[in-house]
Amino acid sequence: MESCSSNASTKVFFLVGFPALQEFQTLLFIVFLLFYLLILVGNAVIITVVVVDHTLHKPMYFFLLNLSVLDVLFTTTTIPKMLMMFLANAKTISFQGCFLQMYSFHGLTVTEALLLVVMAYDRYEAICNPLRYSAKMTRRVNIQLAASAWTTALLIPVPVIMQTSWLAYGDTTKVHHCFCDHLAVVQAACSDFRADFQTFLGFSIAMTVSVVPLSLVTISYIHIILSVLKIHSKEGRLKAFSTCSSHLLVVVTYYFSIAVAYASYRADIPVDVHVMSNVIFSILTPLLNPIIYTLRNQEVKSAVKKFIFFDVQVETSDEWCSSGVGAVSIFIGNTDDGIERTLNEFATTTELCREVSTEAVSARPPLSAAGPDRIQPAATGLGPPRHGGGREEPQLRHCCAPPS
Repeated sequence: MESCSSNASTKVFFLVGFPALQEFQTLLFIVFLLFYLLILVGNAVIITVVVVDHTLHKPMYFFLLNLSVLDVLFTTTTIPKMLMMFLANAKTISFQGCFLQMYSFHGLTVTEALLLVVMAYDRYEAICNPLRYSAKMTRRVNIQLAASAWTTALLIPVPVIMQTSWLAYGDTTKVHHCFCDHLAVVQAACSDFRADFQTFLGFSIAMTVSVVPLSLVTISYIHIILSVLKIHSKEGRLKAFSTCSSHLLVVVTYYFSIAVAYASYRADIPVDVHVMSNVIFSILTPLLNPIIYTLRNQEVKSAVKKFIFFDVQVETSDEWCSSGVGAVSIFIGNTDDGIERTLNEFATTTELCREVSTEAVSARPPLSAAGPDRIQPAATGLGPPRHGGGREEPQLRHCCAPPS
C-alpha cells in the first residue's frame, strides 16, 4: 500500500482521462483541438469587434467583452493540458500545477456565474428603467460591476483549495479525470475525515455559487417579463425582449451544462461518461457564446460582418440623423397611455443632428443678389415700405441710427 503524507515537494498527480477511449487518442486530439480553435477564434472576433466598433461601446457589450475574455481564459486552463495528454500521453501534472489549474478552473467558473448576474442586471435596468439607464449604467459603474464580479469570484475558491492542498496524498495519485477538478482530486486523496468533509464542503459551495446567481438572474427576468408585458404593441414587446434573448440563451446553456455535470457526480455511471460530462461543461458554454451572440444579436452580427468583409461605410448626415433617432431607443411602448423612451440617447442624437445641420448651413455659398433665391425685403417686412395701394409695412430702424 502506498504511503500517504501531506508533503507536497515530491508528489505528482496522474490524470487517467478516458480509460475506455485509449485507442482513440489521436481522434480525441483532433476533436478537442478543433473545439479549442473555434473557441479562440469566435471569442477573439467578439473581443475585436466590441473594441473596434464604436456602435458597440455600450454597457451590454462591455460585459460581453468580459465574458469573451473569461471564456478564452477558462478553456486555456484545461484544454492545452488535455491536448498534451491525447497527443503525447503526458498524463502527469505536478502538485503545484494541479492546484493552480484547480483554482483557475473553479475561480473562472464562479466568475462566469457572477458576470451573467451583472449582465442580467444590465438588461433589467435597460428595459425596466429606460429613462434612468444611461444615468445609472455609467462607465465607472460598469467597471465597478465587472471588477466586483471578477474579484469576488476569484476569492471564493481560495479557502477550499488551500484546505484541499493540505490533505494527504500518495507520491503518485491517480485522478480519474482529464484535469484537476476539486471533487476528483479530493476523492483521490487518502481517505480520512478531512477528505470526507472537503467533499461535502466543495459540493455545498458549488451549489451555493450556482443557485444564488441563478436566483438573482431569475428575479431580474421576472421583472423584465412583467415590464415587457405592459407594452401594448406587439412590435414594442418583441423589440424589448430581443435585447436580452441572447443573454437568456447563454444563461440556459451555462446552467444546463452545470446540471449535467452535477448529476454525473450523483449518478452511478461509468467513469468515462462522468468525465465527459465535466469536459462538456468546460467546453460547451465558451463554444456557444460567440455563436449565440453573433446569430441572435443584430448589432453584433452587423459588426462582425463589417469586420470580416471590411465593409466600413460612412453614412451621410441626413441618413445618420434619420436612422439614428429611430435606432437609439431600446423600446417605445404605451404603458397606461404614456410613452416610455430612452430619452438620453435621443437627446444626444438630436444635438448631433443639430450640429451637423448648423455646419451644413454655414458651409452653404452666399446667395446671389440677382439669383432666383433672392429674398425680397418686402416679403419679410424688413425693407422699405411698399406703395401702390398696399398697406405699408413697418420699417425697422437700427437701434443706434440717428432719427430722420
